[in-house]
Amino acid sequence: MGRRDPGRHSGTPERVTEHPDLAALQRRLAEFAAARNWQPYHTPKNLVTALSVEASELVEIFQWLTPEESARVMEDPGTAHRVTDEVADVLAYLLQFCEVLGIDPLAALAAKIDRNEHRFPVPGAGGGHQQPDS
Repeated sequence: MGRRDPGRHSGTPERVTEHPDLAALQRRLAEFAAARNWQPYHTPKNLVTALSVEASELVEIFQWLTPEESARVMEDPGTAHRVTDEVADVLAYLLQFCEVLGIDPLAALAAKIDRNEHRFPVPGAGGGHQQPDS
């Protein structure tokens, strides 16, 4: 992990780096906020609002694209940079939100996948065909 296929998205940086773990990223975000005395503003309500705004900024990039254009969005370096930045903003606010509420995001995701595997069995494996639910 930590290495990416350099030819996969021409719009993303080619530098290969090791990925820090989520706990390390959450610590860095907390230290960044603490150094600026932002903790009083990092309430669950404010963080989830900021998360929604950043997710909307990501949606805005794709708003009027065709499905084909959206699949190629990372081919344009300028657009790829915007997408990458908005993904980082969404993840940053989500990690800060989880930190404030004491949620382990990876454990929450694993539990949700487990529930969805039971709710939505593989077609032909004894279950019906249902629409995915988040």
